[in-house]
Amino acid sequence: MRRALAFAATIALANPAAANERIAVLTDIGNEPDDQMSLVRLLLYANEIDIEALIATTSTWQRTKTSPEIIQQVVAAYGKVQPNLKLHGKGWPTGAALTARISSGQAGYGMAATGQDKLSDGAKALIAAADRPDPRPLWVSLWGGANTLAEALMHVKLTRSAPALFAFVAKLRVTSISDQDDAGPWIRREFPGLFYIVKPSPPDGAEYASATWTGISGDRFYRNGAGANFTTVSNEWLDVNIRSKGPLGAAYPKYLFIMEGDTPAFLNLIPNGLNAPEKPNWGGWGGRYLLRQPYGETRPIWTQGGDSFTRVTSADEVNGAVADQATIWRWREAFQHDFAARMDWTIKPYKAANHPPVVAVNGRLSGGHIQMTVQAGESMALDANAPRVFPDGGEDAKLHWKNYGPISATRDPDGDKLTYRWFHYTEAGAVSDVNLADVTLKADGPRATVTALSPCRKMWIDGLVPCKGSGVAHLVLAVTDNGKPTLTRYRRIILTVEPKP
Repeated sequence: MRRALAFAATIALANPAAANERIAVLTDIGNEPDDQMSLVRLLLYANEIDIEALIATTSTWQRTKTSPEIIQQVVAAYGKVQPNLKLHGKGWPTGAALTARISSGQAGYGMAATGQDKLSDGAKALIAAADRPDPRPLWVSLWGGANTLAEALMHVKLTRSAPALFAFVAKLRVTSISDQDDAGPWIRREFPGLFYIVKPSPPDGAEYASATWTGISGDRFYRNGAGANFTTVSNEWLDVNIRSKGPLGAAYPKYLFIMEGDTPAFLNLIPNGLNAPEKPNWGGWGGRYLLRQPYGETRPIWTQGGDSFTRVTSADEVNGAVADQATIWRWREAFQHDFAARMDWTIKPYKAANHPPVVAVNGRLSGGHIQMTVQAGESMALDANAPRVFPDGGEDAKLHWKNYGPISATRDPDGDKLTYRWFHYTEAGAVSDVNLADVTLKADGPRATVTALSPCRKMWIDGLVPCKGSGVAHLVLAVTDNGKPTLTRYRRIILTVEPKP
């Protein structure tokens, strides 16, 4: 029997807002403008992503030199605006602190530049960052070649015990913008336990057009963005909203090919309520990937592809297009507006700039996702304006209720009007051994009702494969303010649908 609005179903708060993610960037900056553009954006999130190392490297496009001086110039521009950024939030490192974390890898190409007797300052910096006594993983963001990472892994393997090597590798999470030298394939073969996100490719760029990361802005150059809106990634939009704004905006060059091809390597680290860095199959601003073994690889990695029969692939369907790139460009207006607002923070006082809303569902204010479980045929209510819940029920909760009474947990720090968009992210959570559930979602402003129909959605030939076990559905609430530019934050609800008894 169906239970209307089944709050009796299991509800659990999961993955509460955690400390900042840690990142080490390996960049062939200087080869073309896009690395410098990506660095400008990254620095605007330096209060929400802990930058542990900025390492200038080579790549197939820049084989005989590194350009740390360009990193230094951009960081110097950041240092000029850091005092103003502090008006808009806590945690901004000084320019001097970031300058101290700039180094270089070998000034040579690929694996030929590595060896037992070679260890660049960049590789040393990478090892030091991973060795810091910190329980958080270290995200290695490969914007160019991977030989500095290869150097570091080679050195650790030669100088440490097997358990120590295992612990070192376990600290790393690699996100690579394709393969830009011959080191990436070597690393994946020699270190099979290493967490790695990449579309394996020849280093000559011949397969870039099929890569997910081109969804950041590659529509026109790669001719692969049918359905996407190009406006906010054009040089004209960037002139007005980014380059015209102070010293850091002035450090943002015009692109030659595409805007910020390397940004997807860190975009999923931004804590916006949607992103889940350790779960690439969930999708977010930086794209969505599946864990599978591509042809020619020795083991599964987080990559593209999948099974079209079961509809478990790395592509999203958006605006009539089905594409890997759509897993990024579907969020384009949101992440570009976020970029523009943060550039405002470098030059404007707090009251003259816009700041993102704080989003809750059913009173849960934490930035993490929410897990719920229902049986097929049941419904559940979702409410972004429910009074805030204090799970511990302690003195803070009593004091809050005494002084303020029930208040909506979703709010805007600037007092802006909010709009609410609920949607079923139908492709999110796809893995080979988990069903994607069939649900319906009816929304009315801040409130919605989700009804679980079945643990399994239809395949290409419905009924050919029996539906067994439970299924999952990812529901997303996007809350957008009416400031200038508009800003969006999210909450993700992961609904487990159990079969009827």
